[in-house]
Amino acid sequence: MKKIGILALQGDFLEHYQILKKIKNIQPVYVKNITDLADLSGLIIPGGESTTIGKLLKFSKLDKAIKKSAKNGLGIYGTCAGCVLLASKVDSQYSLKLIDIEVKRNAYGRQLDSFSTNMGLFIRAPKIIKLLSNKAKILKKNKKNIILVQQNNILAGTFHPELTKNTKIHEYFIKHCCDKYLPRIIA
Repeated sequence: MKKIGILALQGDFLEHYQILKKIKNIQPVYVKNITDLADLSGLIIPGGESTTIGKLLKFSKLDKAIKKSAKNGLGIYGTCAGCVLLASKVDSQYSLKLIDIEVKRNAYGRQLDSFSTNMGLFIRAPKIIKLLSNKAKILKKNKKNIILVQQNNILAGTFHPELTKNTKIHEYFIKHCCDKYLPRIIA
């Protein structure tokens, strides 16, 4: 059974936990401190408030531990605020700089401007402005906007798949980021 951690400092970590419970042979666990990172196959950084999560990562020293774990091959998936925190270039002081993308926070507008697609919900969502290297690969677009990218063991999406009943993106993360790092376009 694979253990997939969900960063549980702030944000919608409960929803990710509930989605992961639907996937066979997966044991979701909450990550609140450095010792919780032990023996994980993957880590999800949920949506929420990126500045708050960033401050809490720094305060707990989880930021350095997550960066080290990623460099050692831990699969990491960031949704919405998690995508902001993973980006190499972002309009925020908090970034783990784990994927070569430029992101703009809250680029789709305010809460009232939220919308849904077949991939998930976009709630005060960031936009992936551009890829910063050929290491990052586009997996999915919504119209002209890049909404899902992968760079080796790192996956970043601007939307909330955990707020749907669909486990497709989580299953992709487990298969292609926690094991093999094989980017494919998501249909």
